[in-house]
Amino acid sequence: MGDYKSVRIAAGRGGWGGPLVIQPNSTRNLIYSVTGGGIHPVAQRIAELTGGEPFDGFRSSAPFDRIAVAVIDCGGTARIGVYPMKKVPTVDVHPTSPAGPLAMFIKEDIFVSGVKPENVTEA
Repeated sequence: MGDYKSVRIAAGRGGWGGPLVIQPNSTRNLIYSVTGGGIHPVAQRIAELTGGEPFDGFRSSAPFDRIAVAVIDCGGTARIGVYPMKKVPTVDVHPTSPAGPLAMFIKEDIFVSGVKPENVTEA
C-alpha cells in the first residue's frame, strides 16, 4: 500500500479543539468528506499531504474502521457528534464547539473546528 505521511490540523479562527495529528495507514486510509457532495478543499489538502484516499462520504459510505479522518460541515446539530462517537478524528469546517445530542463524545483530542486548508500542515 501507500507511503503515508502525517499532518497537523489546527483550529481555525473561532474554532475549537485539536490540534489533531493524522496519519493514514493501509487499513484506515480514507479522507472522508461529508460536506454536501464532492471533496471539500480541506479534505483534498489532507489527502494530498498524507497520501490518503479522498472519499465522498455524502454520495457513498464506508465502514468507520476505514476512515482516517472525517471532514464535515456541520453547524452543531447531529453530524457534529456522529464521527467522534465512533472514535473517528473529525474536522469541522465551521467554527463550532461541542453541541447537540452527541456533545459528550466531542473532545479536544478527536475534534477540531473552524478549519481552512491553510490550517492543515505537514507534521
